[in-house]
Amino acid sequence: MAQKVGLFIAFEGSEGCGKSTQSHRVYLELQKEGYDVAYTKEPGDTALGQRIRDILLTKDNEIKRLNEIAELLLFEADRAQHVEQVIKPALMLKKIVICDRYNAATFAYQGYGLGIDLDLIKRIDDAATGGLSPDLTVIMDVDVKTGLERAGHTGLMDRMEKRELEFHQKVRKGYLDLAERSPENIKVIEVKNGIEETYKEVKEKVYDIVAKYKGSE
Repeated sequence: MAQKVGLFIAFEGSEGCGKSTQSHRVYLELQKEGYDVAYTKEPGDTALGQRIRDILLTKDNEIKRLNEIAELLLFEADRAQHVEQVIKPALMLKKIVICDRYNAATFAYQGYGLGIDLDLIKRIDDAATGGLSPDLTVIMDVDVKTGLERAGHTGLMDRMEKRELEFHQKVRKGYLDLAERSPENIKVIEVKNGIEETYKEVKEKVYDIVAKYKGSE
């Protein structure tokens, strides 16, 4: 019998959707309740990944003109290292892994947003991840203009956030299309005005799959 591994949950969404806040909150609550949980993010949660993140999100004018395929390959290089060093080891220890962004982001941003062929992305991503997909992907859906306004409140908008409105609209459409194609594994949560109201839905989706996972042990 194959060794039982942990549970993999990814949080996704366009800029300003609140995925980092919501994912970290559910991580803390699961941890408080005694679950063995790991929290991680993309890009940048390994030593190599941090260097890649610096390139991808830089404000440097030269790197702003990064070639689209180069951008894709950098994200996938980060993911390959991330899966090997962080995600797989945690899953083999039967942890619940909560990840702030994973491969749905690449299909949405580089595929739908930049127009790179989705089949090409899938081939590269399969090589980078070894076929590892989340058991659940939670997409935090927010109106594009609202999200960008939220992201811009810090005054520190990165290279992704500064792209034109049309790009971000394509990204949102990409996320919603991905969810429509895989309704069993990808759940969309409409971001409400109140953080508590949104979190209630997040918790419901996460705890539902956690209960099924614990019941299967």
